[in-house]
Amino acid sequence: MTLPEPHPHTEPASSGEFAPQPAGGAVDETARADLAAHTPDDLGRLDLPHEGWQRVSKRYIVVELIGSVITLAVLAAAAIFIAVISEAVWQWWVAGPIALITLIYMIFTPRRVRSIGYLLRDDDLLFRRGIMWQRFVAVPYGRMQLIDVNRGPVARAFGLSELKFVTASATTGVVLPGLPADEADRLRDHLVAVAETRRTGL
Repeated sequence: MTLPEPHPHTEPASSGEFAPQPAGGAVDETARADLAAHTPDDLGRLDLPHEGWQRVSKRYIVVELIGSVITLAVLAAAAIFIAVISEAVWQWWVAGPIALITLIYMIFTPRRVRSIGYLLRDDDLLFRRGIMWQRFVAVPYGRMQLIDVNRGPVARAFGLSELKFVTASATTGVVLPGLPADEADRLRDHLVAVAETRRTGL
């Protein structure tokens, strides 16, 4: 006697088991909607503020342009010197591309300087710079180990300074250029006081 074959059916998935997928590998619409609901913004994305940023001095644009002009002058002098003593032409093939890159760098200098800024928040200092490749660095006050003020000869002539933050991690070192000298000193003293307070509270 031949027993009748059981009617094919699908048992409901018990707790902890995967339910069988529909024929053809189609994705369940409910699961699709659930995946779409979990956007990157819901996964702890850094919320960058749009207001409150402090920009560096516009005089820093002139400082950067002067540095680029000095680079071009040194490059041209070296190329001419090699041409005079050796009557060679290969140095122009080297100096030409470098000079072109420097000129492009000078063209974008105003926009690049305007992209530099900092923001004092409750627990850290937020630093940003860059046009196409932007960089955002958050330096916690309690992690600051050294806050240094540097003044180069050209920057000093324009009354500007740069602030350097050194932390326990070398990768989080930040240099904030183009600050007026009095603002750099005031910011340094403020950050030193806040950093001491935060380290005491750790």
